Amino acid sequence: MSTQATHAPAEPGTGTGAPEPHARRWDGRGGGFLVKLALMALVNAVGVSVLWAAYAQESWAIFAASLVLLVVADWVYFSRRALPLKYILPGLGFLLVFQLFSMGYTGYVALTNYGTGHNTTKEQAVDALLIQAERRVEDSPSYPLTVVQRGDELGFAIVDEGDVRVGSAEEPLTVAGNASVDGQRVTAVPGWDVVPYTTLISDTALQQRVVDLRVPVSDDADDGSIRTREGSTGQVYSSALVHDEAADTLTNTETGVVYRATDEGRFVSDDGEALAVGWRVNVGLENFTRAFADDTYSGPLLRITVWTFAFAIATVATSFLLGLVLALVFNDTRLRGRKVMRTLFILPYAFPAFLSALLWRGMLNANPDYGVVNQLFFLGTRIPWLDDPTLAKLAIIGVNLWLSFPYWFLVCTGALQSLPEDVMEAARIDGAGRWRTFRAITMPLLLVSTTPLLIASFAFNFNNFTLVYMLTGGGPRFTDTSATLGHTDILISMIYQLSGVAGGRADYGLASALSIIVFLIIGTISALAFRRTRRLEEVL
Repeated sequence: MSTQATHAPAEPGTGTGAPEPHARRWDGRGGGFLVKLALMALVNAVGVSVLWAAYAQESWAIFAASLVLLVVADWVYFSRRALPLKYILPGLGFLLVFQLFSMGYTGYVALTNYGTGHNTTKEQAVDALLIQAERRVEDSPSYPLTVVQRGDELGFAIVDEGDVRVGSAEEPLTVAGNASVDGQRVTAVPGWDVVPYTTLISDTALQQRVVDLRVPVSDDADDGSIRTREGSTGQVYSSALVHDEAADTLTNTETGVVYRATDEGRFVSDDGEALAVGWRVNVGLENFTRAFADDTYSGPLLRITVWTFAFAIATVATSFLLGLVLALVFNDTRLRGRKVMRTLFILPYAFPAFLSALLWRGMLNANPDYGVVNQLFFLGTRIPWLDDPTLAKLAIIGVNLWLSFPYWFLVCTGALQSLPEDVMEAARIDGAGRWRTFRAITMPLLLVSTTPLLIASFAFNFNNFTLVYMLTGGGPRFTDTSATLGHTDILISMIYQLSGVAGGRADYGLASALSIIVFLIIGTISALAFRRTRRLEEVL
């Protein structure tokens, strides 16, 4: 007797017995494929726009990375072999864009002189210097001027020797046929829209664009350009500097001084005078060596680094110990009103940190008429909490203790309630006292779950910019350096000051170099601490 194997009919188009996924089917339940197709069309549209923008700006690194991401995304979501990547790719993409790219760009900036006076490329710096040196051509006529617009492009129209001439920043003045003129002012130009003067004076942003606009008189740059100060009349301006691209120099036609391009990204004369605008150049490890060798930064850097470690360690230690003590006290079931007290203790943690820091700044005011702390607790004594270097550091640690102990109170409460009761009961049966039980059992078990959080808390307080900036602003200032740094600055606030975001001279290269140093410090300490943490697990 023979038997015949039976097989399930194959799905159409597959050639096998395996059913085709719904997302690949066009009939019935195949709507998932259409949804995926629409989403991928959107992703490709965004990707192409990013590629075009990167190409227009000649940002080839961004162009290449975006192209690779787009090709990989299309392959993953239209391939049958990359099922795991369909779930992993979005996270990897965001990691690449927001983490790895940021770190790579920070490393790139750390190797350059990027900062105030060196913000642009060499070509942009030359253009800026030529514009800054522009002067009105002596005896040049003043033309009644009409502002015209073509899409987003602005231009000027004037009447010159009976001819209407129109141009923009990219197109020199040329004769415009069939234009309309009312007296000496142009009223209509084919291909352009006339901007009414009433519209110009009511739009501040448009006024600034018009004032910044320079329309070349001709193809020869030496002929100058038309500029306006108020939008109704224009004059011919010409730069006092002449750029010789072959010799790589700028010459001042009024004084005859020649400025030559240097490797430091500046035009410098033979007597050492440098023009104000420079450009970005690669300086290697100069920023790293300058942080430790330049007296302006080396002294403050050492003191700030020591204080940063002291601040992070003291903050974590005090807040953890206080939170642990309170958790032990309120973990006793015999204590009445535990729920109400726990709620009160976590209130500081519920308020925004920056707002709490501002409130404490007011309460620690040295004047007892305004400072609640001096008025209520020190009988109106004038104590300069935020003006004395030592007191300011104690104030920061104290305020941060008030802000952070509720977090450790909650963490330790949860950890204590999760301890195995049978182990605690065995210790009591063996005759271990409370201190012996706490030291040998409770604390080791508690550290197993809290040590990773302690490491994270150390890293957070190492970069606790908000508290320092809102409470003391880094002050009081150092008196032995020209850098705008102070006794309570930590490394992250020092980087903020050097970046120039708060005003003053910016040094992005040095700030980026210090950022990398901070990253290496935190990464090294965290790696070593996590390795040591594994030993605690042996108590389980």
